[in-house]
Amino acid sequence: MSKLKAYLTACQNRVERALDARLPGENILPQKLHQAMRYTVLDGGKRTRPLLTYATGQALGLSEEVLDGPACAVEFIHVYSLIHDDLPAMDNDDLRRGKPTCHKAYDEATAILAGDALQALAFEILANDPSIRVDAAARLKMISNLTKASGSQGMVGGQAIDLASVGTKLNLPELENMHIHKTGALIRASVNMAALSKPDLDPVVAKNLDHYAKCIGLSFQVKDDILDVESDTATLGKTQGKDVDNDKPTYPALLGMAGAKQKAQELHEQAVASLAGFGSEADLLRELSLYIIERTH
Repeated sequence: MSKLKAYLTACQNRVERALDARLPGENILPQKLHQAMRYTVLDGGKRTRPLLTYATGQALGLSEEVLDGPACAVEFIHVYSLIHDDLPAMDNDDLRRGKPTCHKAYDEATAILAGDALQALAFEILANDPSIRVDAAARLKMISNLTKASGSQGMVGGQAIDLASVGTKLNLPELENMHIHKTGALIRASVNMAALSKPDLDPVVAKNLDHYAKCIGLSFQVKDDILDVESDTATLGKTQGKDVDNDKPTYPALLGMAGAKQKAQELHEQAVASLAGFGSEADLLRELSLYIIERTH
């Protein structure tokens, strides 16, 4: 895991610089909006989604330079979703990434607009960022992929199901369907952004990478549910026990803690099996899958 730790640090530093370069400056009008965008995006988070983009690119022999734009686009969508998820109308949370949520640090209207602006910025990057060295057709596929992953058939749809499920009992297929959309869709897009950066990629390889991403997208959520029970607010950087307090359906509630941990392990094994066609060039993807189910926050 020491190799992975070094890679995580290097990629986190790289994406931090890339995000900073693509965000509007805090002194550019409207200043408050841009300050809120920068406050929420920078200096925080595990950057799991950009890390997956870079690690997939490494498995495919792509340079990090051509992945900076797609990695930032996915992270901007992710942060926009966090801003909106934390709003009083949704999860009503006060803490995110170890600091006050956007609507607490600024105000509710500014938080909504910051999320809106980050969503738009993500697609502007995919359309125009010069670091993305593919033709217009490949750019369009990237935009289409991230749009679907973000919308009613992806992340937003999953959030709608989540809100409608508060206080209800879901069975395992229903719970997985919710999280395939809410959490998994954007994780799959993170991997697919790198795959689409190599237009001549074998469709079978692309399909296997997508299955890998589907598995780790679910294992990520299973682990989140476990940590919501077993961890603490200081370690998580967000309010611990929020899902239980809000009576949300979770994997530990449905399967028990031992069953949830077994589910995460099974998903990790399925993810690694999807990479059987790769050699050592995909070792980081394998290690990231293990990291996801062993992380502490």
